[in-house]
Amino acid sequence: MSPQATRADRRGMLKQAGIEKKISPHKLRHTDATHLLNAGAARVDIQALLGHVNLATTPIDTHVDQDRMAAVVNKR
Repeated sequence: MSPQATRADRRGMLKQAGIEKKISPHKLRHTDATHLLNAGAARVDIQALLGHVNLATTPIDTHVDQDRMAAVVNKR
């Protein structure tokens, strides 16, 4: 697929989902990684899916929500 076709496809999917603002592929990547983390996926598995060589890179691509942080703290 060409870059133009990929962009058009993404715009079509966003429109179909009722999302009107522009969303970059990088933002989709961050969002996907965050949803995987919040769903209980291990950080090492997310690392592999994102293609990161170093696990230290993965937290940059995920955004931990407040509920998840509270749950982790309460486990101690």
